[in-house]
Amino acid sequence: MSDFTSAGPSAPVVLDVWFDLQCPDCHTALADLSALRARYGDRLEARLRHFPLERHKHAYAAAQAAEEAAEQGKGWPYAEALLARTAELAAGGEPVLLEIARELGLDAEEFDTALIDGRHLLAVDADQAEGKAIGVTGTPTYVIGEERLDGGGSQEGLRVRIEEIADRLLARESV
Repeated sequence: MSDFTSAGPSAPVVLDVWFDLQCPDCHTALADLSALRARYGDRLEARLRHFPLERHKHAYAAAQAAEEAAEQGKGWPYAEALLARTAELAAGGEPVLLEIARELGLDAEEFDTALIDGRHLLAVDADQAEGKAIGVTGTPTYVIGEERLDGGGSQEGLRVRIEEIADRLLARESV
């Protein structure tokens, strides 16, 4: 989805990040992701991919809401705002999704309609199926180059590892 990319499609390095938007570990991962986006700019395309976990009751609806936010031009801001409120989402459910949309100036009525009519189900399902096909089992999970890095247990050292891989890929690209 175009609004969930941090650089143009011509970026030489792609980082896919599988997130569950109700996952506290994914909220923690945002700091590393922001640092990576700042360091590499348009040389790194960071793409948010959906991987709602069954144990998070509202994660699937959150993924659909994020797709609607992307359609309305604020995919990343919505995902970041939502991840900052994972506990509130767990307790409050779908009304929290609409509240965040309103706070960001998005069309909350359209959000509600999108959640009811399921227009973004296929996008969420496609991300989840692709994640399962490559071995994603938890969130956050990163894929850069041909390497998959699991961050669910700990983010410790992952940003450094991603930077090493990105630097290697960029060096190969410039040869």
